[in-house]
Amino acid sequence: MSVIAIASGCASKGPKAPAEYPQAPTDSTVTDTYFDLTVADPFRPLENDTAAATLAWVAAENQVTDAYLNAIPFKNKVRERMGQLVNYKKTGLTWREKDGKYYYYENSGTQNQSVLYVKDCLDGEGRVLLDPNTLSEDGTVALNDVFFSPDMKYMAYTINRNGSDWTEIYVLDLATGKLTEDHIEWAKFTPVAWQGDGFYYSAYPAPEKGKEFSNANETQTVYFHQLGTEQSADRIAYQDLEHPLYFHSAQVDDKETALMLYISGNGAGNGLKIKDLRKSDSQWITMEGSQDESISIFDVEGDTLYIETSWGAPKTRIMTANINAPQRKNWKELVPEQDGVLVGAQRAGENFIFTYEQDAVNRAYLYTPGGELIREIELPGLGSVAFSTNDETPEVYYAFTSFTSPSNHYSYDQATGKSELIHATEVKGFNPDDYVTEQKFFKSADGTEVPMFITYKKGTELNGQNPTLLYGYGGFSVSLNPGFSPMRLVWLENGGVYVSVNLRGGSEYGEEWHKAGTKMQKLNVFNDFIGAAEYLIENKWTSPDKLAIMGGSNGGLLVGAVTNMRPELFAVAIPQVGVMDMMRYHKFTIGWNWASDYGTSDDSAEMAKYLLDYSPIHNIKNDGTPYPAILVTTADHDDRVVPAHSFKYAATLQAANTGDKPKLIRIESNAGHGAGKPLSKSLDEYSDIYSFIFYNLGVEPK
Repeated sequence: MSVIAIASGCASKGPKAPAEYPQAPTDSTVTDTYFDLTVADPFRPLENDTAAATLAWVAAENQVTDAYLNAIPFKNKVRERMGQLVNYKKTGLTWREKDGKYYYYENSGTQNQSVLYVKDCLDGEGRVLLDPNTLSEDGTVALNDVFFSPDMKYMAYTINRNGSDWTEIYVLDLATGKLTEDHIEWAKFTPVAWQGDGFYYSAYPAPEKGKEFSNANETQTVYFHQLGTEQSADRIAYQDLEHPLYFHSAQVDDKETALMLYISGNGAGNGLKIKDLRKSDSQWITMEGSQDESISIFDVEGDTLYIETSWGAPKTRIMTANINAPQRKNWKELVPEQDGVLVGAQRAGENFIFTYEQDAVNRAYLYTPGGELIREIELPGLGSVAFSTNDETPEVYYAFTSFTSPSNHYSYDQATGKSELIHATEVKGFNPDDYVTEQKFFKSADGTEVPMFITYKKGTELNGQNPTLLYGYGGFSVSLNPGFSPMRLVWLENGGVYVSVNLRGGSEYGEEWHKAGTKMQKLNVFNDFIGAAEYLIENKWTSPDKLAIMGGSNGGLLVGAVTNMRPELFAVAIPQVGVMDMMRYHKFTIGWNWASDYGTSDDSAEMAKYLLDYSPIHNIKNDGTPYPAILVTTADHDDRVVPAHSFKYAATLQAANTGDKPKLIRIESNAGHGAGKPLSKSLDEYSDIYSFIFYNLGVEPK
């Protein structure tokens, strides 16, 4: 029996689209010239996110949006049900550290941030090591990662505040449980790489006050911090003033044999330099100077470096190098490129585990140190896997998840090849056996076959009337693999169909698949997404008046672009923290780093025109063409995709003649691009989003 009610209009009495929207600050004189193109930018004042006029507009927009969302009659019930569905114990995969103890993250159910625990043995009782919920009253300080010193006396940890990418580093004395006086600020996109009683990290110059979340970040520098000293005394380990837009990230292997420097920002891959830490006078040696291909060292044994790289292998292969002659010309192949895409490589005792992606689904294999296949590791089903291993013991643990299964943990016996369930996650009020996921393939506009996953409740009829949510990303070599989200359950249990499509621009089929969705081929991504929508409609999964689309960041760009291209295909569109101004994206924070995928308006007249022809802000129709109901989401501390993108897009949308459906923007405070967002804010956001979708599809959830 269906648990949804479908009405001809809205599901029940509720809000209507605003008759008027707040007046955004404008400047009609602002234009930019790109070669032979002159482009107006009347909402340029909204780029100043700290200006009084912008702040007043934000407050007015939130007031309009809140009034609309709060008038949806079932919104509070959706929020309540979501709160019930997320309230289950979430235990992260255990890992073993050099002290022989076991570490893991756990959330009791509704904690804003997961807590780090430690236990002396695998079956022992865990005790709290670090609770990030104590670092702020509202859960807006997120624990990013932890890094243990080689002697296991200290644990460095990185935090982010209010969702910003700016990172702070603290150091915990593991014996006393107290913080040292060491504190690093203005770090960003950095690990902590320990060497002896200090560590390497990457940071930028302190930004201009008031422009911390908008100005471009340049000259990322690697520093070495000696414990017990001030940050001002940190020495520069690597800096490249000639290339201020490069990223630099340091890594040290567990045995402290090598210091590795990864360099990126000017291509689809990365460069790599290395120092032999066993030699006091060691100098940097360039292993790979270009950034055309990916290269990373995942293990060091004596003089041997184990490498995963896309050089000569678009789907990536395993190679070795000698630290004394590590240049690419000296690399040797250990495991050749396979049919699937190599997405993970790690030491497991004496052996290796390599994880591959085949048609967007993970498969894993056990190999000898000499590169010989031992066997495939049989996984519980079609989904995604993450392994926990170490180089000192043959212990192997893994977490497996799918669209209908939360993360379950298994131990794996290398000798027998058998897996044993050691931790099953149970979600109260949710039975995974009631749902099914199918993988379907469809042809895009140019004939390319594209896969997608369709998840739905058993018994769903293909009658063309199922409320359907289509999600995509399509960029930066990001794969959309099967994964579980308790936020999504309120959609599924109310008869909603959830579709995740594996667009070009991702890495589901390797670097060729990625490049086919970049720069002058970016339209392939949008055509793939439109093709998925057309497939769902043609095969009676849904219809245009029951189809919603959603995507975040690069996926927000996707939603904005396809809405302009084919507004009649969709009833609801949710562009989240999207890149909406393709002419100016590279002028903010680290936007310049996306040029390898997008190209920029400064590259050539041809590139500028290509970007202008799909840029969401610049292609909104203003001729009365009906647009879907749109809810734009962004956040005031998003310094990845600055909120100006969404501000200008929403203002342009509201000023245009696009029909009578709502065009709203939801602007979160004390939040960023998404990572580390406290659970309470995520619940508020997604209950708003799903309520908006339900209401504008004419569906009343039960």
